[in-house]
Amino acid sequence: MNSHNQKLIVLCGPTAVGKTELSLQIAERFSCEIVGVDSMQVYRFMDIGTAKPTLAERKRIPHYLIDIVDPDYNYTLGRFVNDANEAIETICTHGKIPLLTGGTGLYLKGLLEGLFDENVLAPGNDAGDGREKTRTSRQEIRKKLEAQGNTDLYRQLKAVDPDSAERIHTNDTQRLLRALDIYYSTGIPWSQHLANQSRKNSQYKTLKIGLTRPRKELYTRINQRVQFMVEQGLLAEVKKLLSMGYDSELKSMKSLGYRHMVNYLNGNWTWEEALEILARDTRHYAKRQYTWFNNDPEIIWHDVRENDTIIREIENFLTQGTS
Repeated sequence: MNSHNQKLIVLCGPTAVGKTELSLQIAERFSCEIVGVDSMQVYRFMDIGTAKPTLAERKRIPHYLIDIVDPDYNYTLGRFVNDANEAIETICTHGKIPLLTGGTGLYLKGLLEGLFDENVLAPGNDAGDGREKTRTSRQEIRKKLEAQGNTDLYRQLKAVDPDSAERIHTNDTQRLLRALDIYYSTGIPWSQHLANQSRKNSQYKTLKIGLTRPRKELYTRINQRVQFMVEQGLLAEVKKLLSMGYDSELKSMKSLGYRHMVNYLNGNWTWEEALEILARDTRHYAKRQYTWFNNDPEIIWHDVRENDTIIREIENFLTQGTS
């Protein structure tokens, strides 16, 4: 596949705006298959709280990157970029158009613009299925580094990565730790990774469509979604995950909906408080998503109800360069 000529359609926007419904219409109209861009829908057994497309919807249009790892797996940006590129290539071999749909802005940015993958395997590690080994070695490195003072950390960084040392203040402990962690885990300075990848142009020709609704309407939909999740059995889903041995401290279990049910089960909140806080936190999350996507000048914004306009936008994009 010549990826430089491959066209992608992106449908992004905040939670509950209506991406799923429109993505199915677009996929059927333009012969697309859908790649999920959602950091939570990758997890198995977490269906209700992540608002995954239903089985009927997935049967209607093939979806990728849904239900691919267990809840205790540390799914990363680097893993997503690899998985998404593989999915795009598979879709192209089917003669279809990849439609990327979701609200995890960092994942989308990493795929289309290139970001440093700090989970790259260190030299000498098993490149086959060495993820657990790599995580363990990085945890050990991090532990040793955290035991040192800032002066020692800065001196080490200056010796192995002087360019990063120039950009990081001696008192910025977290960035010092991150830069050294990256160097000792990969053998390559952080500054070199950034130089190689952070400005990389997208290998795809992409149309980015952002979906929006009036705020009051979006917040009403969020409140309705919370109620729908409860009616569908969100609490039972969380209880089942806990009974399967998935710890409430896992990254996946601290996400929207799941941590709220855990707090209710632990007696920290009443049922009414849990639902009220979940709706509030979801509204705040939607606001952060808007802020993230608004920083991307390539996104063309449309009210989600402007179906005809969106369809014409896609038609024009797909016909460019075909005559």
